[in-house]
Amino acid sequence: MARIRVLVVDDHRIFAESLAAALAAEPDVDVSAAGSGPAALRCLDRGVAEGRRFDVLLVDAELGAGPAAATGAAARGVPDQAEPAVDGISLVAGVRRAQPAVRTVVLAEKDDPRRAALALQAGASGWVAKDCSLQRLLAVVRGVLRDETHLPPALLTGVLRELTAARKHRTDSERLVEALTPREREVLRCMVAGLGRKAVAERLFLSPHTVRTHMQNVLGKLGVHSTLAAVALARRAGVGPAPLEADTPPGQEPPGQVAPGRVAPGQVPPGRSLPGDVVERGGQPA
Repeated sequence: MARIRVLVVDDHRIFAESLAAALAAEPDVDVSAAGSGPAALRCLDRGVAEGRRFDVLLVDAELGAGPAAATGAAARGVPDQAEPAVDGISLVAGVRRAQPAVRTVVLAEKDDPRRAALALQAGASGWVAKDCSLQRLLAVVRGVLRDETHLPPALLTGVLRELTAARKHRTDSERLVEALTPREREVLRCMVAGLGRKAVAERLFLSPHTVRTHMQNVLGKLGVHSTLAAVALARRAGVGPAPLEADTPPGQEPPGQVAPGRVAPGQVPPGRSLPGDVVERGGQPA
């Protein structure tokens, strides 16, 4: 019998461990629980390293947003700067990029069409109420492994409306970005990367005055009044940040390469160990 490896990610420890225990009672399920986004990423990486990849991630929709997250970190003696909060949607997107074979289901306390749509856009395969029956949850877990997408019927209309609106906004944003000159698009990518005017000037070998002019032109053509709004619109249009390595031409970065001295997302720096709420039920310790 093929076993299903499930990772429950919820900063409400009692809920996470209770759900893990319930799922572990199934004869074909091995389940672990992580109490934060960073702990979940470490657990996923460990599973890959040990040849015991997870199949399904069950993620709290409000992960990292409530007092339980801060309380849990304090209880473990983890300073805020040592383990930054990772919200549920960001975790879904990160796992989708790093381990696309892992199916993600979001567990929510209430129906929220907008957040459900965001979760689907980030790569989630399902949205399930936290108070659903164990049989319903198991059906969803097994369904997403067959590449099914699961949503409560009551959410379907609202989610479709949100996705349609998001597609329209993306199309409008893409049209505005296409109106920029190649140099202005370069400047915009630098803005998305968080570079200031001086850094952009040094990177593109331009004067700060010229960069200021380009930035003003970008804001004007995009119809926004701030760098933050321009970056948000660029993101909607699918514009990625310029690579931070000055000697790497845009779009030519080797896949998966990380510059010396930098740490990839979700990776623990060498020689440093961060504690995390990870427990295992029905399998080996995670």
